[in-house]
Amino acid sequence: MNNSFWDFLVWLFWFYVMVACIWIFITVIIDIFRDHTLNGWAKALWVIFLVFLPFLAAFIYLIARGKSMSERRMQEVQQMQAQNADYIRTVAGTGGGASSASEIETAKRLLDSGAINQAEYEQLKAKAIAG
Repeated sequence: MNNSFWDFLVWLFWFYVMVACIWIFITVIIDIFRDHTLNGWAKALWVIFLVFLPFLAAFIYLIARGKSMSERRMQEVQQMQAQNADYIRTVAGTGGGASSASEIETAKRLLDSGAINQAEYEQLKAKAIAG
């Protein structure tokens, strides 16, 4: 076998094209099934179209539904970020999970150490009781 460097580059290019096509097909199929605006028949037709004419179907889907595809993805990302932030707040105890007693205790320690004065302690105490 007499393979040259250029043969390797051509092979690498076609391998890249194949991986990119598979990635696009998988992304389109996942989006079809995650889209709540499509009914079952529409989803089935898109999948059949993708099976029999994969390149044409993928291009048509990306052109026709690409904007809503990205909007759905952004909405999912925002929802996951909100859930992650809620989880962090719950674990950290800053989302209403900290008790008033612990906040007052922390304020008392600050007062005893001299970091805050009596007026600031009273403010923190009132805030902990109210909130």
